[in-house]
Amino acid sequence: MSELAACHAGGDRIEDVRRSGDRLLRTAAGLSDAGLRAPSELPGWTRAHVLAHVAHSVDAYVWLMRLAHTGREPGPRANTATLSAAIERDAALSADRLLARLRESLDRFTAQTREMPAPAWDRPVAALAGWRHPAWYILLRCLRELETHHLDLGLGHGTEQWPDSYVSWALDDTLSTLRTQGFPLASVTAVDLGRRWSMAAEGPSVAGAGHQVLGWLSGRTPAGVLTTDSPAPLLPAPPAWPQPPLPGWGRVDDEG
Repeated sequence: MSELAACHAGGDRIEDVRRSGDRLLRTAAGLSDAGLRAPSELPGWTRAHVLAHVAHSVDAYVWLMRLAHTGREPGPRANTATLSAAIERDAALSADRLLARLRESLDRFTAQTREMPAPAWDRPVAALAGWRHPAWYILLRCLRELETHHLDLGLGHGTEQWPDSYVSWALDDTLSTLRTQGFPLASVTAVDLGRRWSMAAEGPSVAGAGHQVLGWLSGRTPAGVLTTDSPAPLLPAPPAWPQPPLPGWGRVDDEG
């Protein structure tokens, strides 16, 4: 296993995902059936939709790890339409059944991480959208899924609850992509983390707590919470988030 894979696939990242999943389960356990049907922070989705989406996303990550482990597809892969239908179906479950569904998905994820042989973490897999990444990146994708959608439940888990280690990685990942795309920011500073990212040759600079900056970049926090040398309404609008890491590991259709 490469040094980079060892860093990301080590026990720390696996434990980060486990702790994040446990926090989400504790929040979900406090929801009644009526609470599940209440609107989430995502337009058009109830809290039940959010939790069902997380469960199916975690299942998709398990599928990818099994592929990396064995080199064979572990059954048919659900496409976007199939996933959408499954989310609608599971969003209608009772609170107890949906919580059990989510817990089972997270338990499968943890079990699969323990079964992965070291070389498998370096093996490339493809996201449903077609972009490739080594299997160790699944851990980071799952952590991002859990932390982001925990916030989207609208139950008090704000950006300030995001762990610093997650915020620091997610800012590195997101800002590297935006820099490659030429996103017009001169610099970004996470004042609480003591970190600064140089971006484009021109454009405004922004600063704030790392979780506030990530909240803005992910479309969860208004620009007004940031300090900037340009009026907040004039800041560039971040693109849809998350995006594939750039420079990254290519796409499936690049291989032809």
